[in-house]
Amino acid sequence: MKPPAPSSGSLELLRELTPARVGLGRTGASLPTAALLGFTLDHARARDAVHAAFDHAGIVAGLSGLGLQPVQLASQARNRRDYLRRPDLGRMLDTASRSELADRRGKTDQLAIVIGDGLSPAAVNIHAVELVRHLAPRLAAAGIPIGHAVVASGARVALGDEIGAILGASMIVMLIGERPGLSAPDSLGAYLTHAPRIGLTDAERNCVSNIHGAGLSYDEAAAKIAWLVREGLARRITGVALKDESASGTAQRIATGQG
Repeated sequence: MKPPAPSSGSLELLRELTPARVGLGRTGASLPTAALLGFTLDHARARDAVHAAFDHAGIVAGLSGLGLQPVQLASQARNRRDYLRRPDLGRMLDTASRSELADRRGKTDQLAIVIGDGLSPAAVNIHAVELVRHLAPRLAAAGIPIGHAVVASGARVALGDEIGAILGASMIVMLIGERPGLSAPDSLGAYLTHAPRIGLTDAERNCVSNIHGAGLSYDEAAAKIAWLVREGLARRITGVALKDESASGTAQRIATGQG
């Protein structure tokens, strides 16, 4: 027996809960004009986000306003075309950046924050500094100083591994633009890696994703990231071995021997 078609009322309620394209309807064998134009606009926004200019100067200024002293670095991807066609180049520092970092290495730091353009420089331009503004007080409350701040152009997630290894950081938090979607061209992701070194896989990282206006708020994301940093440093792990229990209180009960 064929199930009944959903009512227009139930589709309207569903549309209020999600930015996904639900029940668009049709005109003959095609989409309605409004739905097609909306899709075309969102597709154009996603493409624009990928090719947006990375405002590294603005991000450096914003981080400096938070009391940090960021250093600007670059991957081996010489331009956006190289970056998109050769992902491997975005995972390696260029020679000048490697030398710059080596000169700055001092005592071993617990934490370094790296901000990279990724696949959506637009997301980083909008959200990265504000997320750090919300994150820094939570880290300070946990007694975890930000040892180094880095702004990296042409960056893939794994670029943080080399940066962290050169700096001798115990933990890297990589804030980077995520692949734009048709409903979220400006989504920021945070990737956390304990004991960063070249050759790690994504199984050894934690990710807090979908940080944008219609996704995770800065405060929600900062709470999750701060919890993962604290627990990752305490347990000396990240990735599949570290589950996000920031909302459950389970880790606190284990740590204090309660329950």
